[in-house]
Amino acid sequence: MVDNSLNHVFRALADPTRRAMLDSLAAGETTVGRLSKPFSLSLAAVSKHLGVLERAGLVTREARGRERVCRINPAALEDAQVWLDIHDRFWTDRLDALQAEIGKPPAPLGESH
Repeated sequence: MVDNSLNHVFRALADPTRRAMLDSLAAGETTVGRLSKPFSLSLAAVSKHLGVLERAGLVTREARGRERVCRINPAALEDAQVWLDIHDRFWTDRLDALQAEIGKPPAPLGESH
């Protein structure tokens, strides 16, 4: 069963604007104003997206004087990567088994494996 924190992470990552924000933050911390520049969104809309990312644990915001500085939190992505790796191994094993089965010569009629 997926824990609730992973649900929040995957919901946050489902939105292309939020993924683009994380891509920007991967280059380093920045202010909300600078982070909002590439998007044709109001600061209020950007703040809502950042709120979703914060609740998922993907981003932190810190007040520095009059500015709010955002930074990515890689630990939340690491938890999601662990979950993805488990499923990647499962499907890789299944596809390898299928490939091995496909590569076998056909059994004579009337015989089963």
